[in-house]
Amino acid sequence: MPLWNPWHGCHKLSAGCRHCYVYRIDEKHGRDSSVVTKTRNFGFPVRRTRTGTYKIPAGSTVFTCFSSDFFVEEADPWRPEAWEMIRERSDLHFFMITKRIDRLEANLPPDWEAGYPHVTICCTVENQERADYRLPIYRDAPIRHKIIICEPLLGPIDLSPWPGPWFEQLVAGGESGLEARTCSFEWVLDLRRQCVERGVSFRFRQTGARLLKDGTLYRIRRQFQHSQARKSGLDYK
Repeated sequence: MPLWNPWHGCHKLSAGCRHCYVYRIDEKHGRDSSVVTKTRNFGFPVRRTRTGTYKIPAGSTVFTCFSSDFFVEEADPWRPEAWEMIRERSDLHFFMITKRIDRLEANLPPDWEAGYPHVTICCTVENQERADYRLPIYRDAPIRHKIIICEPLLGPIDLSPWPGPWFEQLVAGGESGLEARTCSFEWVLDLRRQCVERGVSFRFRQTGARLLKDGTLYRIRRQFQHSQARKSGLDYK
């Protein structure tokens, strides 16, 4: 699936950012991840082949801004043009994740209304403190497709203050990397229970590097973190 990073870099915002994978990758190449820059790939969604057709075929899901945050402040001057490309490519589905849901409504295009039907905007909540702040904003935001991302999951999260199936899916996962913080399997199970009770899809995406289960701390190598999560059989709907 196509990956579109219109800009690169981001400043850390909350606990989930501490061991950001983009910072880890950039550090290996001597790059400062806190500097936000427009990329050479900025116009990727509307680029065409020599025959005049779009390079990204219709029907594709475009993973958007995975090396930054679409709503990071430094990208404010470039975002209107990015929205124009997203509007032009209504034959694609754009999928993005943000920790800055509180900046959403001030940075939407004029014709957004209830949301573009071909855009999914996910909101990250890594612990209860972030859930308490971000989820009330996210629940009421004009977005057609909503997915809660609890990754890295850093503590138990109670969703009961925001009842109803107002989001389409919840994705949970532990933290990767050498300095990864421990994820408890009990936290994952409880989130799954809450999703099942709401009739909402649940996905356990990855175990993380350190998974606490039944009193035992498992250290899981990177190449097995996704497959071990799938083998758990926790995915719902």
